[in-house]
Amino acid sequence: MKWRLILVLTLCVACYSTERNCLPFHQGVFEYTTVVNGEIKTSRFERNADYEVEYYDGKIDSASIRWVNDCECVLTKLNPVSNQDRKPLQMRILTTKKNEYTFEFSYVGDAQNKQRGTIQKID
Repeated sequence: MKWRLILVLTLCVACYSTERNCLPFHQGVFEYTTVVNGEIKTSRFERNADYEVEYYDGKIDSASIRWVNDCECVLTKLNPVSNQDRKPLQMRILTTKKNEYTFEFSYVGDAQNKQRGTIQKID
């Protein structure tokens, strides 16, 4: 009986395991849609091995990117305009699908204020 329970639990876990193939998301063109003050806003960004350039609300912003491992990176703005902008962002990919990934992010050292979202790879 004990072995049957272990077998059933193992099969359940195997069926519901999440995919995390992060390497295809290290480079490319991406879109992130979110709600800001009741409005839907879309951010588009391009990422290569060293940098990320974001196009949002008519502005361009750039950051260096350092991959800690295949699924975690730290983004540091290249031209910060405020003390808030000087803080690096830590981003971790939680799950991946064919052309999208779910992630969580927070400022480095501020793990209590994590946020989540989903990003689409468009190119």
